[in-house]
Amino acid sequence: MSISVTSPLLPVELIRADFPILGRQVNGNPLVYLDNAASAQMPQRVIERLVRYHSFEHANVHRGVHTLSQEATGAYEAARDTVKQFLNAAEREEIIFTRGTTEAINLVANSWGRTNLRAGDEVLISELEHHANLVPWQMICKERDAKLVVAPIQDDGSLLARDVIERIGPNTRLVAITHISNALGTIVPIREIIVAAHAQGIPVLVDGAQAVLHTRVDVQSLGADFYVFSGHKLCGPTGIGVLYGKRQFLEAMPPWQGGGDMIRTVSFSQTTYNDLPYKFEAGTPSIAAAVGLGEALRYLQDIGIERIAAYENTLLTHATSLLAELPYVRLIGTAPQKAAVISFEVKGVHPHDVGSVLDAGGIAIRAGHHCAQPLMKRLGVPATARASFTFYNTLEECEALVRGLTAVSELFHG
Repeated sequence: MSISVTSPLLPVELIRADFPILGRQVNGNPLVYLDNAASAQMPQRVIERLVRYHSFEHANVHRGVHTLSQEATGAYEAARDTVKQFLNAAEREEIIFTRGTTEAINLVANSWGRTNLRAGDEVLISELEHHANLVPWQMICKERDAKLVVAPIQDDGSLLARDVIERIGPNTRLVAITHISNALGTIVPIREIIVAAHAQGIPVLVDGAQAVLHTRVDVQSLGADFYVFSGHKLCGPTGIGVLYGKRQFLEAMPPWQGGGDMIRTVSFSQTTYNDLPYKFEAGTPSIAAAVGLGEALRYLQDIGIERIAAYENTLLTHATSLLAELPYVRLIGTAPQKAAVISFEVKGVHPHDVGSVLDAGGIAIRAGHHCAQPLMKRLGVPATARASFTFYNTLEECEALVRGLTAVSELFHG
């Protein structure tokens, strides 16, 4: 059963034609790509924009008066404007380009953290966190003699707002929390957490890497003080990401990295720094990737994030119901509010073996700890298999996954 072009949600077959990679075969079988939580595929439109930049517009930005430099600068800064609009940020100066979510969080940890954290202070995170929103805080807390406080999850993978809010205390200086879990798909009640933290004057950083493709993010409405994400989760290139920060915080933070473009004046005795956003963009940026990210965001906006979210929920519901009927499959992470991510195990089979057998049939999933080792320990498993869906997947591909898992069971169980 596949989604047709007459679907009231999305014209999926037409959309699939935008993605060249979806037409290829893997091991003699049509590719079924279900590893979107790791990286979403790029549409032809984004690929062509990257080719056009490299073919006709490539030059360094902000430093040249010649035509190519002016064109490259214009394309790079237009991408910043697109991100501002996509997030509904108040100002373009609040958009900082980074290499990805990980670098964005490290920037805040090293700049805001070194400036504001003192001995005995606390940074509050949750058991759901990706290593990118755990290790940087662990490192800076150790350096500053501060404490990392962890809010627990429920057995079904839910994170209740009360379990975060109850751990906000007089020593809490920052709440750093995921919006959607990459390992389980759990949707966190982030707005309620932000309101509670702000009531006590505590800023909040939100790891939005898994959220921006699957739900409308309005940073002004949400109230997040920092919001971070990566381009490759959004059908864009790798090596580009975004740190959104409220101007009041970014203005008060010192630069993290020094070098070209982040300066105003330099002498051997003193350096003064550039204005936002360039204060945090030292050196030559990933210009082409930023341009590609801008095109990817425009592509997604043309489809509609709300339509994408509604369709992905259809896929999630269908795949979950099918997998729940398999006696040899155990679903891991069954929170009532989820994005289109399903973690599971095939009883008696290591997740890596599950992934390898599925790959032989052309089905791409993720197998491992998903950069969330503490979460795996909390759930009592060393690793899981993970299928993650997005708007170019079909109901038929959900069913192909079930057939593949049946093959896994027959191979290992007879």
